[in-house]
Amino acid sequence: MTPVTHAKGQTVALFGLGGSGLATARALKAGGARVIACDDSASQMDKAAAEGLETGDLRSIDWRGVSSLVLSPGVPLTHKDGKPFTHWTVRLARDNGVEIIGDIELFCRERRAIAPDAPFIAITGTNGKSTTTALIAHILRKAGRDAQMGGNIGAAILSLAPPAHDRFHVIECSSFQIDLAPTIDPTVGVLLNITPDHLDRHGTMENYAAIKERLLLGAKECIVSIDDGRSLAIADRIANVDLISTRGSVRTGFFGSQTAVYFVTRVNEAAKVADIAGVRSLRGEHNLQNATAAFAAAAAALAPRAIDWPVIASALRTFPGLPHRLEQIGSLGDAIFVNDSKATNADSTEKALLSFPSDIFWILGGKAKEGGISSLRSCFPRVAKAFLIGAATEEFAAALDGSVPYERCGTLDVAVAHAARDAAQSRAEQPVVLLSPACASYDQYPNFEKRGDHFRALAAALPGFTPVSRAA
Repeated sequence: MTPVTHAKGQTVALFGLGGSGLATARALKAGGARVIACDDSASQMDKAAAEGLETGDLRSIDWRGVSSLVLSPGVPLTHKDGKPFTHWTVRLARDNGVEIIGDIELFCRERRAIAPDAPFIAITGTNGKSTTTALIAHILRKAGRDAQMGGNIGAAILSLAPPAHDRFHVIECSSFQIDLAPTIDPTVGVLLNITPDHLDRHGTMENYAAIKERLLLGAKECIVSIDDGRSLAIADRIANVDLISTRGSVRTGFFGSQTAVYFVTRVNEAAKVADIAGVRSLRGEHNLQNATAAFAAAAAALAPRAIDWPVIASALRTFPGLPHRLEQIGSLGDAIFVNDSKATNADSTEKALLSFPSDIFWILGGKAKEGGISSLRSCFPRVAKAFLIGAATEEFAAALDGSVPYERCGTLDVAVAHAARDAAQSRAEQPVVLLSPACASYDQYPNFEKRGDHFRALAAALPGFTPVSRAA
């Protein structure tokens, strides 16, 4: 835990008692603050009270003595369903002149108070940030460093060990979290990409991109991909930046080409610093971008430059990957089975489809995002057959009609059985049964993890299925 000592003696209102909210309340209390915690869920309020935390209705407290409202990132701050919206807690705080912040902001303030030189790497982007975060932490651990990983991936940031000069915090930051962290100031800030997402919460792409940019404004050093227009525009405005790309060289920084990462030594000259050929956890151009970003961030954090670069290159090759992200879970005959349940939008699924040249038996569907799968039409020739599940079935059937053979399966158990059957009949050298839904899971599963776990269990139950062990 990181006790929030800088808030000692203050009264803090907290709304949202999920995992990060409870961790934040504990850290504030441990640091000596008075916390008044609240949630819409009575069971969560009871859980907090059972831990000895003070709970109360924030509508009835005296706000004149409150220093901050700490808001869960899941609570709408400015927009809901794409329209301007102010949550009642936000209105109360603003009416009483109380700042509104989140747990990332509390961490940043505590770091400045107790260990301002503590290395802090913050990663954001529409896609790829979880893999890049995990990859950076993996590299640092292989280099013998104490790497604490959390934020939007895994552990809440304040549940991690406190900042220290020899302890690296590697933190995935969602746009919701950055929106509640006005003074975020990482040692290294990483921006991977910006594509349309979460517009229901941010209203416009301009707002969404501006929030992503905020992570970089206080960073000592920045790593920015220039492979999309909005990120490129941000890179042009940011000082102390190393550029990354997988679509060509850069004037300064790192780029990926085919399966290798290169460092630009001077204009028109580059040196290969890593190769990820054959690393199944890093297949596809999008993972080359993740590997390039991770190499650049680790190189920036492990000063002086170049000394640890062979260690970084070696660590890339031992990365085990993350569950539900192009995770190869096993095989049945010649067919491999890949769990990409984390692909909850078309942009993520495009990366999965582009990772395999052909003969894909594609399981997709769920609760569709805006735009559906129309943007994936150029990938359709790679698909041997599609197996549709969930609420998006008819919408996706219409999009595939005349381009890809498809079958309405309804549920994942039917889809896995039928995809396995058809893949077994394929004459391809290595057909792929791919769960990459391009949809949220909420019509049939509580989250993408449960969906991916079910896919893994269904595949494992197939006669003759051979599970594959993850990389060391």
